[in-house]
Amino acid sequence: MKYCSECGADVEFQVPPGDERQRYVCSRCGYIHYQNPRLVVGSLPIWEDRILLCRRAIEPRYGLWTLPAGFMELGETTLEAATRETREEARARIHIDGLYVVINLPEVNQVYMMFRAELLDLDFSPGTESLEVKLCTEDEIPWNELAFGTIRHTLNHYFLDRRAGLYPLHLGDIVKDGEHYVYRSFC
Repeated sequence: MKYCSECGADVEFQVPPGDERQRYVCSRCGYIHYQNPRLVVGSLPIWEDRILLCRRAIEPRYGLWTLPAGFMELGETTLEAATRETREEARARIHIDGLYVVINLPEVNQVYMMFRAELLDLDFSPGTESLEVKLCTEDEIPWNELAFGTIRHTLNHYFLDRRAGLYPLHLGDIVKDGEHYVYRSFC
């Protein structure tokens, strides 16, 4: 960041009075520009023993498989974002059952929130961000072609929980450990 969005003056990267972290602070009006993680919100759409997956038509990870998810927009709730992303990417209608997975990705300043959801019908098709959409059983999931680690962990949790018949909230982090990223599950 170079300029203040409030007055246009130069900003400086410094620790503001009463704070502990460096922030972009306007040299003229003193406005503090906080930068916060972005929320990626989506759903785990379920129909009987199958999950609805989308094959990405956009970067990053073009051509790989994912659950319908994307960045939350201003002015919407997390439930609205999950429903919208499912409609945009898979043209599918869902009923949200509840928050299911929260994964923090501090290296890329993102927080994933995935909701367990029921497909309301089988009327779905690729949206503009998807090459194709399909229902998959656990054995049909293209595990080696999943776009993101967050999706792999969400699916792993779901299939283990389905066998147990319980669907608790899962909280975890994907953090860098040396050269590799590792998943730490907290619940």
